[in-house]
Parts: sequence; structure tokens; C-alpha cells
Amino acid sequence: MTQYFEVENRDGAARIGKLLLSPELRTPCALHTAALGNLENPGPVVDAGSLWTGSQEELQERIKKIREKTGKGTLVILPHQAYPPAIPAESLGKVKTFTSDGNNEIDGPTGSLLRIGGEVQKSDLYIIEGIGTLENNARRFLETLIDLKNRIPPDTALYAPNLALPENAAMLAYMGIDVTDDTRAEIAAYSDVYLTAAGSFYLDSLTEFPCRCRVCASTTPAELRILPKAERAEVLAAHNRDALDAEFALVREKIRAGNLREYVEGQCRVRPWLTALLRLGDFEYSYLEERVPAFRQNQLLADTSESLSRIEVVRFAQRIRERYTPPDLDILLLLPCAARKPYSTSQSHQKFILTLGKYRKFVHEVIITSPLGIVPRELELTYPAAHYDTAVTGHWDEEEKAWVSGCLEDYLSKYNYKAIVAHVEGAYREICERVARKLGIEIVYTAGESLTSYESLSSLKNTVESICTSEGFNRKSQNAEEEKKNFVKAVASYQFGEGAKYLFSGEVGTPVVKGRFPKYQLFVGKKQLATLIPQYGMLALSPEGGELVLKSEKYVVKIDDFVPRGSILAPGVLEADHGIRPNDEVIVLGKRALCVGRAAMSGKEMEKSGRGVAVDVRHVKKL
Repeated sequence: MTQYFEVENRDGAARIGKLLLSPELRTPCALHTAALGNLENPGPVVDAGSLWTGSQEELQERIKKIREKTGKGTLVILPHQAYPPAIPAESLGKVKTFTSDGNNEIDGPTGSLLRIGGEVQKSDLYIIEGIGTLENNARRFLETLIDLKNRIPPDTALYAPNLALPENAAMLAYMGIDVTDDTRAEIAAYSDVYLTAAGSFYLDSLTEFPCRCRVCASTTPAELRILPKAERAEVLAAHNRDALDAEFALVREKIRAGNLREYVEGQCRVRPWLTALLRLGDFEYSYLEERVPAFRQNQLLADTSESLSRIEVVRFAQRIRERYTPPDLDILLLLPCAARKPYSTSQSHQKFILTLGKYRKFVHEVIITSPLGIVPRELELTYPAAHYDTAVTGHWDEEEKAWVSGCLEDYLSKYNYKAIVAHVEGAYREICERVARKLGIEIVYTAGESLTSYESLSSLKNTVESICTSEGFNRKSQNAEEEKKNFVKAVASYQFGEGAKYLFSGEVGTPVVKGRFPKYQLFVGKKQLATLIPQYGMLALSPEGGELVLKSEKYVVKIDDFVPRGSILAPGVLEADHGIRPNDEVIVLGKRALCVGRAAMSGKEMEKSGRGVAVDVRHVKKL
């Protein structure tokens, strides 16, 4: 925990933080490496030096002088003894290290070296030892990063030196790096390398500068090439630093907007190791999933193959597999997705609904789509089902088909229907046929060349009618009230897991859904339990609803003996369910109050943080 670093915005593992120094630093950012050792005109971060070049006593004295000169407004990187990551374990510690005893005597913000297997000192900024040597080794880089992130408090900053370039700044931030430096940008300048977010260029290869910063606007490549090397390097270094700072400014805006992932999916194409890092990061599901919010305000753009493995997509499919239970109906109707969301408002789905007519109450509708796999009709509002967009070409690649087929196969393996009808064409039909062959089940296809042609719609109506009126068919159905209740129950199950059953158990009375789609409200008698929020398709609980969900002991945040007024800060949290994700609906329980609200950070982060808002409280009930 630290009193000098506070997280202001989150976007998965990426975050905008505030280092409370003089001057204040917004992260993610790049420090000016050359200024770290400048004691005459110190910046917000100062390096106290290396243990390889001085005694511990000399460096202690240096720290005291830094503090006397700068006060507590400067973060001091403690004397360190850096090794490359590949150094044998038996070689570590051959030189006397700067111990935590010395650290305890230092007042004000500090930074300390962090290594695999090493001791974690109490600091405000942790510097990853030798991380710059792991460029182009995506697997080792990610393993090192995850190991160290899991060992340090979540409300402290992480510094990756000698690694940042404009081309990789977004990826470093996406993976959880808060602070970098301009070491690589300076080195590139002295090698006549011109840096951009789209990659690097040798000065000799440029005819014009693809940038209009203050440096590039005042000269040309030809003019720069005739300068003496030292002067040329100085000019290039100024541009390279500006390019790095500009990229971090853009990254911070992407974090605020909640769409850094979309940017990273494009930016990772600049270097193969960055593409590998993004894919490996998705494979490390638990690391990113813990930090990815339950929903976002912005649209999810699925424009690349990596979209199939992004956390929101995998989480949606996983929750359908583990939490969702369909209504008790015997007929399954498989439909294609639509460009307009929610699907039921699209022209094609409106035609399907009108075609089914009175027989719709006998049918359970499931939509097939990429990248989400399958979307039951009851979850068409729930993020990200109503919030994604993807490139539509009419052609599906094999990876898409395999993913969507797997989702449909999992569903049909778990739930048995007496009849399955598929009103699909093209790749959708190919997916259905693939799953039918694998599971040995029969699917009836009703679409011709056009899904909405008179012939196709007539075939759909006649097929469903024939099944419903066939002799011996047990026609299970749902009326309008049951349909509304099943809709809300499905959302609750997706959102709260086992906790949803307590909302519909009938212990305190028969639950009733009121209102018109999509503004459903769940009541028991005159008590409102929950409201469906159409913007992201999840439930907002009332205190009465929170009391019921509380019985599951999930999504619970425990606080001390006080009545919250407004937001609950992390220091006020005693315990939190580790299944809580940012933006989850949570129940706050203390000795004197029960509250409902929205999580601002993950449950684990609530427990371990010393700063920041943990829960935005909406309703408070005094106990």
C-alpha cells in the first residue's frame, strides 16, 4: 500500500494513475532517463545510484541530501544492485545489498528494485530488474510480469525500464506497466533511427518525416543527414521523446474511453513479439479477466482474429456454459445474428417473430453469432451481446467456425430438445451441420436462398406449426408473464450465478416482473427487488434484492462498523468476494448498514488497496 500512488481509471490491466509527486505524474508515462540522476535540477523521480559504484554508507548519505534538497515531493529510487534476468541463482547476493533496514529510515516516496524470487520491499514504485532484455521474448516477458504483479500491492506503480518505444507503449500499458522511460528512444537517436507508433525507420530511408511535431516541422530528412552526428542525434532524440510522449497521451485517452483493447489489436501488428504477447496474454485468462470490467459504456469492436479470445467474449461464452439455464421448452429455434442490436429490434428478427406468431410461445430462440458464439434470446441485452460490432464479409474463416461450433456443441450437449429447427444459411448452416454430425442429432432447416423471402418464412412457420400440432407432442409453452420472468431470471443467473435463485425462490413471496421491454422490474408484492438496466443489460438491486442475493455469500463486500455516505474507499473494506469484477453489482454488508452499489475495482484489489474508491454506493439501508 502507498499514499503516493492512486488509480483514477481502469481498462483491464491498464490504468491511469496519479503519482502524488512534485510535479504530479500521470501514468502510464515515460520518464526522461537522463534526468533521473540530476540532483541540481531534480524532477519528480530521482535515482539514488547503483550499489556497484558506491558503498551503502555513501549512498545513504546521498539519499539524505536528496531529501533535504527536494523534500517529499520527489520519489527516490533506492540504491540497487541490478542483474540480468538470466543470471544463475547462485550468483545473486554476492555483493552486499541495500537492505530494508535502510529503507525504513527513509521518509517520503521511494522506489525499489523488483526481481523474480527476490524480497519485495515496501515501496511506492517497483522497478522490474532487467526487463529490457526480454524484448522479443513474449512468453518470458509475460511470465515475469504476472509473477511480479501478483507479489506487489495493487495500488503501487510498476516501472519497466529500457523497454518503451512508441510502437510498444500501448501494449506495455495494456499488460499492466505504469511507468517506462525514454532510454530506448535516446539510444535509437544515436543510431540514426527515427521512431513512430507504426515502427522505426532509418534516417537514410526517409524522404519526408511522417510526423508534424515541433522537430519534424522545422527540418527535413535531407537537412538532418548533413548535420554532425552529435547534433543529428540531439534532434532525433527530441523527436523520439515527443513521439513516445504523444503515444502515451493517446494511450491514456484510450483507457479513459475504455477501448484500449481495440487499439492494441491493431497496434500489435507492428512487431511479431507484440502479437505473440497479446495472444499469450489472452491465454493467461485469470490475470486479465480479474481486471476486465463486467461491462463497458462503449461498443466492443471485433475486427481481428484476436477478438475471439478477448476476455469479454470468452467470459460471455463461459457464463452461458456454467450459469445459464434455458426455459423449459421442447423446441429450439436457431437463428442468425443481425447487424442491429438488440437482435429483436432488427428487421430480419422482427419478421421471424411475426412469422412464428402464436407458436412463438412454444419455441426457445438462440442466436448464432461471431465472435460471441451463441446468444440466448433472454441475454440479447446483456453486455456484450447488444454492444459489439464486427466486419461482415459473408465469409467465415476456420477459426471463427471452430469457436462458434464449439459454443453451440457445448450447449446442445448439455440441453436436450425434442425438436431443433435452424432458420439459417451459409456459414451458419455449415456450423449447425458440423455440430449435428458430431453429436448425432437431427436439425430441420427451413431457409432457402434468402432468410426473409416469402418461401423461407412460410417454411419456418409451417415447420414449427407441424411440430407443435403433431400427434403425441407435449407442447410446453410460456405465456407473456412467464416469458418476462424467464428473461429476468436468465440475466440474474448470468450476473450472480447461484445467487440468482434467491431472487426467485418465493421465500418472501411470488416474484413478478413488471414493465415493458426492456425496462423490466422485479417485484415481490410492493417491494422492488431489482431493475433491468437496458444500457448494459444487467440488474441493479434494491436493498431488499441485495438481502436475498446475500444468502449466496457471493458478490459481497464486508465493511466495518459505519454507515456509508456516498462512495466506499478501499481502506474501509474488510473483506471482499474475489469473484467481484469492476462494474459488478455488489452487496455491501457492515454491522450498521446493508448497501447495494457498483464495484469500482476487483474484490481482490479492494482487500489489498490503501487508496481509491472500492464501491459506488447507490442505496443504503441502516441495520
